[in-house]
Amino acid sequence: MTATTADAPRLVDEVHTSAVRIARALEGAGYRADFTPMSLRDLERFMTEHSDHGIAVEGGLLAAGLGPRLFALGAYLGETVRRSAGGSWEADDDAPPGEADIRLRLPDGSVVWPVQRIRKRFRHGCEDSLVGYAMSLGLQPARPRPRWRRRARTR
Repeated sequence: MTATTADAPRLVDEVHTSAVRIARALEGAGYRADFTPMSLRDLERFMTEHSDHGIAVEGGLLAAGLGPRLFALGAYLGETVRRSAGGSWEADDDAPPGEADIRLRLPDGSVVWPVQRIRKRFRHGCEDSLVGYAMSLGLQPARPRPRWRRRARTR
C-alpha cells in the first residue's frame, strides 16, 4: 500500500510532537525546557554550546540529524511563544520537502516563523538572539531587575 498525502502526518501535528520530543531531550541534557519564556535562555545557551556560525560543534547534540533537530528546536521556540502569547500554528502541507512553510499566527494577526528563526540563529550565532526575539514578541525570558531607589537622607 502506498502512502498518500492524506496518510501523511500534517505538518502542524509534527510541530507539536517535535516540540515535546526536543523538550525531553533538552531536559535530559541538563537544559531547562518547560515551555516557559525563561527556558528560552537555556535554548540560547544550547545553541551557543552546540553551534558556531553555521557549523555544528563536533561531538555536540547538533552534529547528527541537523535538519530535523533544527526543525524541532524551532517548534519548541514557537510552541513556547504560542503558550505564552497565544496564537495558532499554520502550515502549507503541500510545500516541497525541506521547504516547510510553518508559521505561527499571533492573536493580533501578525505572523512569525520560529523554525526559520532557529535556522538564522544557527547560521549567524548570537547576533540573532532568541532571547531578543522573544522579548520583541512581548515575552519576558528574564526576571525583571529590581529597581533600586536611593532613599532620601533624613536628618
